[in-house]
Amino acid sequence: MDEKVLSLKERIDKELEEISSLSELDNMRVSYLGKKGSITALLKGMKDLAADQKKAFGADVNKLKEFASQRIEEKTEELRRRQVEAEIASMPVFDVSAPAENCTGSYHPITLVQRQCEAIFRSMGFTVEDYSEVVTDYECFEAVNIPKDHPARDMQDTYYLENGQLLKSQTTAAQNAILRKYGPALKENGVPIKAVFPGRCFRNEATDACHENTFFQMEGVMVDKNISISNLIYFMETMLSEVFQKEIKVRLRPGFFPFVEPGFELDISCLFCGGEGCPSCKHSGWLELCPCGMIHPNVLREGGIDPDEYTGFAFGLGLTRLAMMKYGIKDIRDLNSGNLRSLSQFTDDN
Repeated sequence: MDEKVLSLKERIDKELEEISSLSELDNMRVSYLGKKGSITALLKGMKDLAADQKKAFGADVNKLKEFASQRIEEKTEELRRRQVEAEIASMPVFDVSAPAENCTGSYHPITLVQRQCEAIFRSMGFTVEDYSEVVTDYECFEAVNIPKDHPARDMQDTYYLENGQLLKSQTTAAQNAILRKYGPALKENGVPIKAVFPGRCFRNEATDACHENTFFQMEGVMVDKNISISNLIYFMETMLSEVFQKEIKVRLRPGFFPFVEPGFELDISCLFCGGEGCPSCKHSGWLELCPCGMIHPNVLREGGIDPDEYTGFAFGLGLTRLAMMKYGIKDIRDLNSGNLRSLSQFTDDN
């Protein structure tokens, strides 16, 4: 192995041992694997080598790149595990033997809709994944085709933490991890990637009847050979018809989202007028529901998937909006208010 490559490999190992936070790890990833990173610089420097040296040197650098990616991924899992263990250790101890007070309660309407959607997607062969609410900038933006300083970031006013991490503004933040988790099975055994990952999201929104700073989404992806938009339409129509217990038609309108190409806004036939036109749908016969589209090649590539061989679709279903539609809730603020008069109608007495 080339001396420069070997030296860089040893330096990576040494730095990884000293890193103690996810933000430090993200900075290290950029310094080595980013567009201006050390490993990228090695590849750019190949132009100065003799022709008979380029092949061997390029192979060494590619092995180093794979090594760095794997070690950083392993370190990420280790730091996350430590973070969870620290949180568990700091939790107060409860006396589980103490008698419980007589009380009644119910699941929140968003929980009801989420569990129903999870059950439907499981029946169609999807796995249900969970993901952290605190993520790195790379996970939330860079890994899904939104680089630093890109204008697309203006679409979201995000809550950043002092350590450089942020409260995830979209469930898309889990997409890179899902692609990397199930990618090997896809490439080695031909097992399609089919997963949904619900979660709570946060944005610095001006609240009103239609906007909240805390809301719930369910991201879904499917990746395999020859996946097309028709697959997306089929799964969405099937899921929504099960949720609302009646036939639901969907349509796609062009829309820009950096992580899909082409991108769409998915509308459903109006639940109140059946598509005839009414005040609820502004007499159009359609209600806007969620963004979706074919996963951008850059996102697949960043997740270790070859976009020349595989395609996939993704959607970001708004669970909060879906709950409002299903239960006729007119003000989104009622869902986070803790107002028992609003939420007691969902009490299950059985």
